[in-house]
Amino acid sequence: MNQAGPPRPHPRWGAGLEPGPQVVALGVALTLTAVTIDVVLAGRLSLFFDLAFIAACLLLAVMVRRGDFFVVGLLPPLLMIGVFTFLALIARDVVADPRDNVVQAVVSGLAHHSTALFVGYALCLAWLGWRLRSESDIAAELGTEWDTHPEHTEDSGLEA
Repeated sequence: MNQAGPPRPHPRWGAGLEPGPQVVALGVALTLTAVTIDVVLAGRLSLFFDLAFIAACLLLAVMVRRGDFFVVGLLPPLLMIGVFTFLALIARDVVADPRDNVVQAVVSGLAHHSTALFVGYALCLAWLGWRLRSESDIAAELGTEWDTHPEHTEDSGLEA
């Protein structure tokens, strides 16, 4: 008979509980806030934006619930493209030469901030992957202990 041991400790960072649409809205809000602060203080996108974007990507991966991993897994590149498209339409000189067209401005912005995109995306995917592999995280997110589930005990009716 399989006996449940002592309860597993709750993961240090906790299980993400926020639904995907709320996490997407938070990501847009955080990124646009970073853009606003950077443009007001520096007049352009600087290292501050890059670091804020990386932190936002990691935060979104921490906060999202397991069922919405796909949404957050796709979010960093879409978020950066969306922000640069928005900036190219309203303040082209922030991301590119003012004489560039919209497509050139978006590509220029992506090229100049590609390291932040790569690092933020890599951290986001790594954190989501870690959460997928973490058995204690599964138990915490499901709200039950893995060992006490009927499918995982000797009395589950499954014959070897």
